[in-house]
Amino acid sequence: MTIQEITENKAQICEDILRSLPEWFGIEESLRNYIEETRSRPMFISKEGDTVTGFLSLTLHNEFTGEIHVMGTKKEYHRKGIGKALVEYSESYLLERKHEFLTVKTLSPSRDCPEYEKTRRFYLALGFKPLEEFKTLWGKDNPCLFLVKHLH
Repeated sequence: MTIQEITENKAQICEDILRSLPEWFGIEESLRNYIEETRSRPMFISKEGDTVTGFLSLTLHNEFTGEIHVMGTKKEYHRKGIGKALVEYSESYLLERKHEFLTVKTLSPSRDCPEYEKTRRFYLALGFKPLEEFKTLWGKDNPCLFLVKHLH
């Protein structure tokens, strides 16, 4: 597996992978926003040979904090260390630029969803800590959990 930053075809890669993950990205308006917004954000991909297996897009909020804007791994590559490698690459990218924090928003546990339970466990295993729940940020049916990781 290789991880690299890319500057071209970001929207297409994002769309291809997110559309293959409807359990996580089934709201068309949100999906379209992610696709469009990746065009202007740093983006990293994982590859096996010539196959793109996953991606991560960052939002750089300020001189201290970057956020995982959106990430996805093709389902057949889940549980193979790709997500962890993408997050670690992002952490290195941020540390090189003197950022101190990496944040992410995901579905809160106050809405039962097995897929997002896996997502939360993934982030917690990587050292993220929950900071706050926003019950209406994404609408009342999609409560948001805000997590943070201090970068060392």
